[in-house]
Amino acid sequence: MDLKERIIAYMRNEAYKPLAEEDLGEALGLTDEELVDFAGALEELEEEGAIIKNRSDLYGVPSRMHLVVGRISMTAKGFGFIIPDVRETEAETDVFVPANAVGSAMNGDRVVARVMPAQEEGRSREGEIIRIMERANEKIVGTFERSKTFGFVTPDNVKLTQDIFVAKKNFKGAKTGSKVVVKITKWPSGRRSAEGEVIEVLGKVGDPGVDVLSVMRQYELSESFPEDVQAEAAATETEPDPEEYAGRADRRDLQIVTVDGEDSKDLDDGVYARRNPDGSFFLGVYIADVSHYVREHAPLDREAYARGTSVYLVDRVIPMLPKELSNGICSLNAGVDRLSMACEMQISPEGEVLHYEILPTVIHVYRRLTYNIVNKVLVDKEAPFVADNEDILPMLKTLAELRGVLKAKRHRRGSIDFDLPEVKVKLDEKGHPVALIKREGSLAESIIEECMLIANETVARHMDTKNLPFMYRVHEQPSEEKIERLNNLLATFGLYVKRDEAGQIQPMDVQKVLEKVEGRPEEKIISTVSLRSMQQARYSELSLGHFGLAARYYTHFTSPIRRYPDLIVHRLLRETFATGSLPKERQIKLKAVLPEIADHTSQRERVAIEAERETTDMKKIEYMAQFVGEEFTGVISGVTAFGIFVELDNGVEGLVHVSTMTNDYYEYVEEQYAMIGERTRTQYRLGDEVAVILARANVEERNLDFVLKDNGQYVPEKPAQKSNGSKKGKGDKKPKIARNKKQNKPLLEDELIAEPMLTEEEDKQKEQRNGKKRHGHKKRGASGEKLSQPQKQEGEGRKAKTDRQRRQGKAERADKDNRAGAGSFRGDGRSRNREERRSDKEAGYHRVYVTGLNSAVWPDPPGYHEKKERELASAAAKAEKEKAKKSRGSRRPRPHRKTEGGTGNSK
Repeated sequence: MDLKERIIAYMRNEAYKPLAEEDLGEALGLTDEELVDFAGALEELEEEGAIIKNRSDLYGVPSRMHLVVGRISMTAKGFGFIIPDVRETEAETDVFVPANAVGSAMNGDRVVARVMPAQEEGRSREGEIIRIMERANEKIVGTFERSKTFGFVTPDNVKLTQDIFVAKKNFKGAKTGSKVVVKITKWPSGRRSAEGEVIEVLGKVGDPGVDVLSVMRQYELSESFPEDVQAEAAATETEPDPEEYAGRADRRDLQIVTVDGEDSKDLDDGVYARRNPDGSFFLGVYIADVSHYVREHAPLDREAYARGTSVYLVDRVIPMLPKELSNGICSLNAGVDRLSMACEMQISPEGEVLHYEILPTVIHVYRRLTYNIVNKVLVDKEAPFVADNEDILPMLKTLAELRGVLKAKRHRRGSIDFDLPEVKVKLDEKGHPVALIKREGSLAESIIEECMLIANETVARHMDTKNLPFMYRVHEQPSEEKIERLNNLLATFGLYVKRDEAGQIQPMDVQKVLEKVEGRPEEKIISTVSLRSMQQARYSELSLGHFGLAARYYTHFTSPIRRYPDLIVHRLLRETFATGSLPKERQIKLKAVLPEIADHTSQRERVAIEAERETTDMKKIEYMAQFVGEEFTGVISGVTAFGIFVELDNGVEGLVHVSTMTNDYYEYVEEQYAMIGERTRTQYRLGDEVAVILARANVEERNLDFVLKDNGQYVPEKPAQKSNGSKKGKGDKKPKIARNKKQNKPLLEDELIAEPMLTEEEDKQKEQRNGKKRHGHKKRGASGEKLSQPQKQEGEGRKAKTDRQRRQGKAERADKDNRAGAGSFRGDGRSRNREERRSDKEAGYHRVYVTGLNSAVWPDPPGYHEKKERELASAAAKAEKEKAKKSRGSRRPRPHRKTEGGTGNSK
């Protein structure tokens, strides 16, 4: 047990309280040598989240401090879930984090949260994020919007719910509508958004290729390789040296064939089979020997590890290795010699491996075939294809026969087969989708699949029985919760999956249930829920078996060109060829590094799957946009509280929101995977067939909206209005609406932004101009009568107000522009109160208050003080008159028409 393991074990099992560093070291009884490494070990454990240091500088284990460490997965609605790094018990579920407890965390961040127990049985624990340990989004891809003084980026990833503020100096040429990559320079804190700088402008939204390029940047996928990696690839030989054949079995005389897709270039597996006289089969699986060219810790190896896997996007392949290797020296191209790692097996007529040998070889691929060619020969038996492959026809038939034997053997032991069709998007030369092609499994693909499966199992068993460090592909038991939910559904159909004393199920029991419902109405719902009950396969240093395949041993051996774990498998096999084992020192080192490699490559695999799915879905939606308003038939593929998901026959999936279901109030019944109407009792259940209308296809948001044909109303979206400058056709004229060109609405005091002060001479000139304009025009009242001169002056006042309105409009437009450029700055003008404004006037300044910006102080205009003095003198005289009136007594009451002559009490 190393020092870090000792620290964790003591703090979990023996320490009854958080401890200071000195107390912990003393309690462990460390030697002088261990004390040297003690501080570093504590720091590493803290970085890993295995221990927590609190505000009092005391160390404790998260679980005993009611804390959890893990990565947060956000939702578009602002809340998230923390996936714990460590689960000590099954009760330690994911932690729900409400939006008000997320703090400044962003999707994917590694965080520490304070946890409260679940309020109800079966629900997640709830927590509040108190610390961010590691940031996950240093670079973000999004759409740029700019104003005069600042800009912001709206992330493409809907799980990133805050815009990124970009100062003007960091625009780097980006314009509104540009797709950009922004680098975070300041993380969000409190109510402040994150800040960043544009580091790359990908192009304008909608330009060809920009959509896929943005996904590549979002997932940090690069087609280019670092210089040192490219240099090593360029220096690699283009053909194997005959001297390298030494120590390898020569298999160049065998009719080895490769069978791949039409456009495949990285051919990493070949097969050969023959029938033995005793009825058994010989099967040779020959895999490109990538480990011969990619040496441990070399630049090629470091880059391959970082990438983890090749990524197959909708319009391109991002390889794990440079093309000099993936398409060149490592690819098993026909007609040339290649180095390979082989698994040669003798297989009984029942499919059992009787004998095997794993060894390095040199091969010469006899012919390159495609899935289409093999199907034309074996299934369709088309004469031209059969004639072209007459020389290898016996071997192809043997492969087909062996495929049947191996498949039957897997079925007998309980292997679960989910036949899921694959949808491929066909693109034109500009990258626009022109067709969706649904690919079903074929005989040719099944032949290659069975050959690869048996080779993977044989290699895994070989290394597991040797009890040596190795890399496995594992698929674990479904969780108890998912088994329970599956059985609840099956109970409604009189079915049940048996569980043993430990609460586990066997693959064969799931297989039997699927066979019982085959062809029945409930087949779709049961197969879908069964598939979703499965765990996600991953890589591990432990041999845990593969539940879905019902295999005790399993690994990935067959694709080292495009999967890093396969390369590790080849490397470890090679090290055992000399002695059949590994040195003890090497075993210790491998046991330390293999878990990290397994976790990293599992994570990179998930990234690749997400990127592949996102680009494919993006093109599917773009393709479907042309069919908005049309009817389709689909199957309900998901049911949630907010609606049902419907999958069409072409593999496209969209949402029917519950708000569009108009004939009833619908309730989500989770146990039945259904939406049920309260009054009509109409049910929409997982697997049901429904008719829908495509209402909306949004490529940017990457979603489709449907409405039910018999329970919804389709309202076509209005097309975008034409701009003022666009030309209208003859039929586009609209009737004119009578309206006043000049509005005399008086300005409110709060609306007035600035009124320039004029000198006496300027006042006279203005009055003269206004008088000329009004000359010859008669003013009339509401009844048409001619107005008197005082009323005419009122009209002049209204005219003056119209002038002020015009100035106000300009000021408001300027104000609007300034507010758009204000960004996250808090303008002082917003917070200034009336007392401050009054004090400004008393100070003798003429101030302009602009909403959203700091107040601007202008110098006094000419004549300001003289006019101010006249106004004060006039106000004083008026006050004296009012005072004099009051001193003479109360005013005489206004005469009423019935008492116009006065009253008896009047004086």
